[in-house]
Formats: sequence, C-alpha cells, structure tokens
Amino acid sequence: MGGYEVTPPLETKNHSERFVFIAEWYDPNASLLRRYKLLFYPGDGSVEMHDVKNHRTFLKRTKYDDLRLEDLFIGNKVNVFSRQLVLIDYGDPYTARQLGSKKEKTLALIKPDAVSKVGEIIEIINKAGFTITKLKMMTLSRKEAADFHADHQSRPFFNELIQFITSGPVIAMEILRDDAICEWKRLLGPANSGLARTDAPGSIRAVFGTDGIRNAAHGPDSFASAAREMELFFPSSGGCGPANTAKFTNCTCCIIKPHAVSEGLLGKILMAIRDACFEISAMQMFNMDRVNVEEFYEVYKGVVSEYNEMVTEMYSGSCVAMEIQQTNPTKTFREFCGPADPEIARHLRPGTLRAIFGKTKIQNAVHCTDLPEDGLLERCVVDCYIIDLASEEERSTVTCSRSSSQTVSF
Repeated sequence: MGGYEVTPPLETKNHSERFVFIAEWYDPNASLLRRYKLLFYPGDGSVEMHDVKNHRTFLKRTKYDDLRLEDLFIGNKVNVFSRQLVLIDYGDPYTARQLGSKKEKTLALIKPDAVSKVGEIIEIINKAGFTITKLKMMTLSRKEAADFHADHQSRPFFNELIQFITSGPVIAMEILRDDAICEWKRLLGPANSGLARTDAPGSIRAVFGTDGIRNAAHGPDSFASAAREMELFFPSSGGCGPANTAKFTNCTCCIIKPHAVSEGLLGKILMAIRDACFEISAMQMFNMDRVNVEEFYEVYKGVVSEYNEMVTEMYSGSCVAMEIQQTNPTKTFREFCGPADPEIARHLRPGTLRAIFGKTKIQNAVHCTDLPEDGLLERCVVDCYIIDLASEEERSTVTCSRSSSQTVSF
C-alpha cells in the first residue's frame, strides 16, 4: 500500500500549531489494522499522516477541508481521503494537555414527556457547543429504571419515578465538550420544572417540563454519576444496553447523512419530520464502514453514476438511522424527502427535506427507501446497526435475501 503524493507543496504561512493523534485504519485488502500518527494543523486545516510501524511519511501535509478540530477526540471515527480512521490516543504531550482536559463526556437523557421535543432539545445542545457522540432511543425495564434511579430508592417518590421513566421511550445521548457536566446541568435548570420557570425561565426543564417528576430531561451531577449512567445506557463491554423501540410494522427507513449531522442539522431535520406528522419509532446514531455501505447501496451500483461518491459520503462520519411510521410510509416519506438533487427539489418541491437541508446530489441531507421491495435489504442494515436484533457476536453472520438468487451478509 503506497502513500499519497501531494503537489504542489502547501505553503505553511506560519500555521505552526498542530495536534497529533494515534489513529488506526483497517485495511480490508490485507486484513490488517494499520496504525498512523495523524497530524492536524488548525491554522490552515491541513493534515499529515505517518506510518507508525514503518517510520515513514504516509501523507504529506496537505489542506483537507472535511476535518475540523471539534472532530478530534479519543474514540471518534474520522474520514481522511476515503480512509476511516479511529482515534485511539493522543500522539504527543501537547495534544493531551491542550485537548484532553477540554473534552468531558456526560449523559443527556430525554425523558418520555419530552421525546416529541427531541429536535428542539438537540438544537439547544448543538448551539451550546456540545458534540453528540452517541444517541439511541430506548425503553427501560423496571430493573433498569431502578438501577438508574438507585440514589432515590429511599425517597417517597421512588415508585412514581420508576412508573414515569418506564411509561414510554427515552432518548439517551453521550454529549461532549469542555466542562460538559456543569454546562449540561446549567442548560437543564432546577430539577423541579415549576421552580425552573421562576429561577431559570429559558432552561430545558422550564420550557419542556411539567413538575419535579415530569421534568423533560436528566443529567448526572458528577464524574462518577456520569460514568455509571453512561455504562447503563451505552455499555463499554459492547452490549446493547436497554431495549430499542423498533416496531417493525408499517414503517420505512431514513438515515440522516454524515454531512447533515456534522453541520448541526440533526435537530432541525427531526423537527421537520415530526411537523410533517411522521412518527419516529426508533432511532440510533452509528458509523458504517465502506464494505457495509457498499452492500447497503448495492441496488444503486451501475445504475447511479454518483454511486462511489454516495458510498464515500455515507461512511465519512456519524449517521442517524430512524424507523419512520405513517400510512403507506415508503411512498409518503419518499415524497417528503423530495428529489435526490437538492437543486431540482428547490424548484419542484421546495418544502421537502432535501430542498431545505440538502447541498448537492451527494450531500442531500437524508437517505430514504426508494422502493418497497428494497426495504428488506435496508432493514438488514437497520437490524445490524440500530435495532440490535442480533448480539455482537451474531452480527457478523446476519444475512438477508433480496431475491432467491442473492444473499447479502454483514
């Protein structure tokens, strides 16, 4: 595998500050995990890569507009010239010192009474400078709810808490920024929504909550609480956590594309879907690799000239996949998404998702199922990535058939 050649050389213009990360890339041709040093220069948005094992330059310094400083944190997946890199560690003391203390994680939980306002709450989260790194719609069992509210077990309102938190779906998110725990608590406001309307009238609980139990959203108070609660919803062991909310009936698939998530459009798109009277019955953020994207888009190969660009966009960052419900959902939701080309959509269907949020035919905000007969193939991806039908070990062998002569394996 050779490195990239860059011509002409980049002018540095005194942009000397750089951040270094250790990154891994799975090479599907050699079936090897390759390790690199990824250097990012925020002054001019340039990148550089070095092969750790062979001690050589893999990518000379070159400008790369699709990577931002806020994308660089441990555990994130970033796409650099069609290679999906996983950032596993800081590459030097300066980077660890400058960025390590600034990136704090906490849990943001939207409770059953505010799930319909998820778009508005995500808008608040994005505008406050948070990055959403994980997201999943779930339902809690009584045991999971009791574990979550363990600190309140001796309180007289404990049973009411359990009954409320298990009364409908919740949306759990891992959110990231400097001083995340305190900043999220500030956005939430006082625990009692009535008090919040007096003391913090613009807070989430003041606007979307009702009382001390039905108070819209939750955030942990400390590092220890944040770690414990995130482990419940997003187990580090790779388990599924609480059950997903998929219904599997009268539904279609929608994926909000990486560019739209990265540009902070997630909340606005969710609000638009709700306002058009569609129900989001399941939802999860995930990253796809190239192999799975190619299989997901198999029906477009050789048919759509932009196939390769479509594949690259879909695995370039985090997506949000949803199960959408309504009458005749495949047809009605496809019409709501609009033509694939946003320019055409703006002329012919100006109120559609792609007309409003799309940029190009590739970066057109959302993917939706085009034909009912394509739904089974797309459902396999949903099964593997958002529905959690299979265990982690089983996912490598999940298969589905588009026809009697074709089997797709993930």
